[in-house]
Parts: sequence; structure tokens; C-alpha cells
Amino acid sequence: MRVKNVTQASIYEIFATHELAQELKRISEWLDGHAEILDWVEADLQKEGIKDTGRRGMSVESVLRCALLKQYWQWTYEELEYHLMDSDSAYGFARLGKHRGFSDSTLQETISRIRWETWERINQRFMIAMVAGKHESLRRTRIDSTVTQTHIHAPGDASLLADAMRLLNRLAQKRREEGAIINWSNHNRMVKKRVNEIRCAKGEDKRRDGYRKLLKVVKDSVKRFREISHSHDGQWEIEAERVLGLTGKVIGQTERRVMRSEQVPAQDKIVSLFEAHSAIIVKDRRETQYGHKLNLATGRAGFVLDVVVEEGNPADSTRLKPMVDRIKAIYGRLPRQVAADAGYASKKAVKEVRESGVKAVGLPRKRGMTVADMTGSEWLYKTLKRFRAGIEGNISTLKRAFGLGRCLWRGLEGFKAYVLSSVFAYNVGRYARQVRQTA
Repeated sequence: MRVKNVTQASIYEIFATHELAQELKRISEWLDGHAEILDWVEADLQKEGIKDTGRRGMSVESVLRCALLKQYWQWTYEELEYHLMDSDSAYGFARLGKHRGFSDSTLQETISRIRWETWERINQRFMIAMVAGKHESLRRTRIDSTVTQTHIHAPGDASLLADAMRLLNRLAQKRREEGAIINWSNHNRMVKKRVNEIRCAKGEDKRRDGYRKLLKVVKDSVKRFREISHSHDGQWEIEAERVLGLTGKVIGQTERRVMRSEQVPAQDKIVSLFEAHSAIIVKDRRETQYGHKLNLATGRAGFVLDVVVEEGNPADSTRLKPMVDRIKAIYGRLPRQVAADAGYASKKAVKEVRESGVKAVGLPRKRGMTVADMTGSEWLYKTLKRFRAGIEGNISTLKRAFGLGRCLWRGLEGFKAYVLSSVFAYNVGRYARQVRQTA
């Protein structure tokens, strides 16, 4: 991995006259003015041990710009590889020099090394500049939550048990490919048969009988797998213990839910063995979703001032004051007025936010809440109520155009990096269009 490029534009930087290419040019100019960002990215790449690949290696600057291109246009890595070779504007923005042909696997390997903390830091630096440059204002801030789903299938007890067997079989096969001689039998056909029996069962008794047979197959396989896993060391054993731990939890929750008809709390459930960090989210009695709740704060111009990936499914009413505190910590001052929807509304939340220094709080009225306590003015209260509705459009754009409907990156760290990089791409795109309209 080379050291970062100088901020001087490359001789290969060519942008078409089309307005979309000109947006990339404006984003490129902003990045040139904030070279310190490259130091943060470079630290991540060096931490992960990515080495200089010589004359044809990607620079730190190119890695960041390729990552931004991917999220800005929501390309896959295969599409990113193609456009870097085919599009002069994409190639010029990425500043790849004379060598345009980097494979999708190389791009993925390097881009995935940028940590979510770095993306958050970059976005905060960008938004501080937007507020300082009067592109965005802290006078009025609106807060709302949404859900980004992880890339998993709808969980069911039988399907989770089948997934556990798939993972155990993969690990056993990996050991065999490494040359180990192990006593292991693949029971995938039996598991599929039991899962189909459960799905087609008529009556609770037959369904439970199907689960009893399926649990026996899985438990026997786990017992056999533990015998072979103790004879090996290293990374394989660490992964084996992780999978066995998750499998044990799936077996436990299946026995409680199906065999003993217990109500298992959401925080105790496993909904995926591949993305075990996924939480169960139910918002406003709507369809159950599996992923993570996001709390977002946006300003009058529609920029995302801050975004937080929450753990579990905390009540919105407990998150209003923490979101306001984060804005003060990032920007050095509080918003003058804050608006949010009914989920955040409570007498306690209004009192806490007003006491912190916010002049007016626009929330739907609930028991014990008055306009006098929130804003002191009926006109201002209605103004903030209308202002709050604008965040729905911001969230819709983030989900439709910037991929926040579903995260395709793996693991909790990857999930956060995906969310923060998408938000940064959204913000720089809004800046580029704003500059174009005022030019």
C-alpha cells in the first residue's frame, strides 16, 4: 500500500460535462481541501496489515475515493471494477493513475478495511464544514428513527437448526481439505427431510414430533463435532467454538419455544447464525424487521447531522436527550429548536431537553404535555410539527438511493461501516447538488 497521494489533481483526472460528472468534480475538490482524512484511512489500512503492492498498488486516496464511488452510486464491487475501467469520470475521480484494472476482490479487500469509526469521523468533519460554510444550519434539527435490515432470511426455529448444520458441515469439510482425518458424517439430507416434515405438518403434535427428530439429529452432530474440534488448535478451533456456542443457543431457544411453549424474550433470541448481531425490531406495530435501529438527526437543508446504530431496540422516548447531547459534542453547540415524532414524546424528555438549553421542542402532545412547556407559542409548535415531516423524505432517499434499506456487508463492524459510509455518500451528494444549483 502506497502512502497517500498529494492533493494536487492527477493528470488522469477527467470529468465529463454532464451534471452527474460535475457533481463528482465538486466532491473531489472538497476532498482535496481536507487531506487529513487520508491520514485516518491510512491508519486503518496499515493496522490491517495491507502492504505496498508496488508500482501498480492503490494509493490511500484511491481506496477512499473508490469506496465513496461505490456507496454514492450503490454499485456492486463487480460494477465498480467495470466503471473504473469504462468511465473516464469514475476513473478520474478515483485517481488510479495509469493502471485502471483493479479486480473486484482487490477493491473489496481494501475498501472493507476502512473502519466504521473512521467513516463516522470523516462524516463529522464534513458536516462541521457544512455548518461552518452555511450549507446547513443547527437552528432547527429534526430527529427520527428507522431500521436497516441485515442480509438474512426470515428466521424460523427449523431453518436456524438447518443453518447450524450447514456451518458444522462447512467447518468439517475445511478440516478435511487441510489434510485432517476426522470421523464426521454429513446429515444434510436428513435435516432437509425433517425441515420439510415440520413445514408440512398438520397439527401441533406432528409438528412437535418433527422438531423432536430434528433436534436429535442436530444434538448428535454437535456431540460428534465437539469430539473432533478438541483435537485441533488455532483459528479453526476459535471459529468452531463460536459456531458451537451459537448452535447451543438455537437448540435452547427451540426447546423452550416449541417443546415447552415458553415465551422467549427478544433479547435472548438468535435470529441468524450468519449475522448473529441482528436484533428483532418492531416499530409501531408494523412488520417485524431484523437488523438494527438507526437514530438520525437532520437539519433544515436535509443533511444528516448525526446517525447512531443502536444496540437492541431501545424506546425512542429514551433517545431524544442522548441525540441532542451528541449534536452538542460534535458541533460545540446545541440546536435552537428540536422536532421529533410521537415515539420520542414524553413529559420527561421535554423537560430534559429544555433544561439542557434547547429553546423549543416540537413533539406531538401526550398526557401532561402542553405547548407552553414545549415551545411557548402555538405558531412555533405548528411550524416545528410541519418541519419534522421533512425527515421522512431524507430517510426515504437514504433507503432508496443509498442502500440503507438492507445492509449487504458482513458482521456488526461491517454493518456500521456500511451505514456510516452510505450516510457520508448521501451528504456529499447533497452538497454537490446544492453547489450546482447555486452556481
